[in-house]
Amino acid sequence: MSSNPKKIASENMRMNFSKGWGIILYQALMFFFLIGFSIDGLNIVAPAFAETNGVDYPSVLSMATVAGMIGVVAYIFVGRINVLIGPRWLSGVCLIGAGLSYIFLGHTHTLTAYCIGLTLVTCFINSAAYIAGNTLIAQWFPKKKGLANGFTTMGHNCGSAFYVPLISAAIASFGFASGMSYVAVGAIVLGIIGLLFVRNEPQDCGMYPDNVTKEVYEREYFQSTAEDAGGWTVGKLLRTKEMWLCALIIGINQLVTTGVMSQLVVRNTGIGFSQEAAVGLMTVCALIGVAGSYLFGAIDQKFGVKKAILLFLAWYCIALAVNCTDTTIGVYVSVAMIGVAVGAAANFIVSLPASVFGRHGFTTVNSVFFPLMQIVLMTNYIVNAAALKLTGSLRGAYIVYIGLLVVNMILTKLINPTKYNKDVAVEDDLIQK
Repeated sequence: MSSNPKKIASENMRMNFSKGWGIILYQALMFFFLIGFSIDGLNIVAPAFAETNGVDYPSVLSMATVAGMIGVVAYIFVGRINVLIGPRWLSGVCLIGAGLSYIFLGHTHTLTAYCIGLTLVTCFINSAAYIAGNTLIAQWFPKKKGLANGFTTMGHNCGSAFYVPLISAAIASFGFASGMSYVAVGAIVLGIIGLLFVRNEPQDCGMYPDNVTKEVYEREYFQSTAEDAGGWTVGKLLRTKEMWLCALIIGINQLVTTGVMSQLVVRNTGIGFSQEAAVGLMTVCALIGVAGSYLFGAIDQKFGVKKAILLFLAWYCIALAVNCTDTTIGVYVSVAMIGVAVGAAANFIVSLPASVFGRHGFTTVNSVFFPLMQIVLMTNYIVNAAALKLTGSLRGAYIVYIGLLVVNMILTKLINPTKYNKDVAVEDDLIQK
C-alpha cells in the first residue's frame, strides 16, 4: 500500500482526529485508573490495609492473584455483555462500578471483604479499559489505531509514574478509607462523562472512521455497520488459528512485561542499588515508557503491526540481555530500554487483533480474544516461580523471559496481520485496479 500513497488517501501519518481526541483521552484516563486501581497502586494500598487492620501482609498480597483468576472467568461474560449493549454503556457503568468498589475496598476490615472488594475493582476497571475501551479504539480508528494507541497507552505509563505518589499522599493526608474514597471519585466522574458524551461509533457524531471524508470512506472502507458481526461467532473464532496466535502473542508480551515490572525493584536492589534508587529507576522507566508508547505507535502506523511487534520483541530481548550483565551501566541502559518496551507493549493489545480481524464484529472478536489473552498472562505467576526455582535468581528469570520473547518472534512470523480485515481488503482491491 505504501507504494501507492496518492491512491490511498486514508493512509497517512496525520493526527487530525477531531472529536476522536475525546475518545483517545477517555481511553488514556481509563488506563491511568486501571494501572492505579489494580496494579501499581497496590504497592501502597495492600500494606496500608494490612497495617490499618492488623492483617498478615503476605496474605493481603496474595489476594491480587485470586482477583486476577476470578477476573479471567468474569471477562468471558463481560465480553458478551459488550456485544449486547456496546462499549459506551459498558465503559461508563464499569468505571462507576470500579469507583464504588474502590470506596468499598477502602472501608473493608477483614481479608475476605478485602478480597471481594479487590476482585470487584479488578473486574470492573479491566472491563472498562480493555474490553469496552479497546472496542472504542477499534471502531473509531480502524486504520490509524497505531497513532491512536500511541497516545492512549501513555495513560499506562502515567499511571505507573504518578498514581503511587497520588494514592500515597491521599492516604497519608486523609486516612485509608477517606483517601481511597477521594481518589475513587475520579473514576466515577469519568464514567458519568463517558455515559453522557462517548459514542460507540464516529458515525454517531456525524463523522467517519479515522475522521476521513465521506468520499474517502465510501471508496476505501468496507461499507457495513459496526454492529455487523463480520460473520464471526464465538465457536468460529475458537476454531480460527489467527485468534489463538493473537492471544498467544499478546499474552506472552504481557506475561513478560508483568514479570519484569513486578520484579524490577527487587532485581535492581539485588544487584546493589538502594531501595530508594531502585524505586527511582522504576519511575524513570515508566516516564520513558510515554515516549515508547508514541514511538511504537508511529512505527505500527507507518510499517504495520507485524513489523512493529517484531522490532519490539528484538528491542525487548536486547534490553533484558543488557540487564543480565549485572553492571551499573547495564542497569541504567536496560531501564531506559525496558521503559520503551513497556510503553509499547500495551499498544499491541488492541492493535494486533484489530488489524487481523478489522472493526467489523470486533466486539465479538474481543469477547473471545481478551479472556484467552488473560489466561496466558495469568500464567506469569507459574512461569516466575518455575524460573526462580530452576535458575535460583531473578537474573535467571530474565533469561527465561528472553527465551519466551524469541518464541514470540516465531509466532509473530506465522500470523497474517490483515487476514480478515475487510477495510484492508477494499484497499487491496483499489490498488490492483
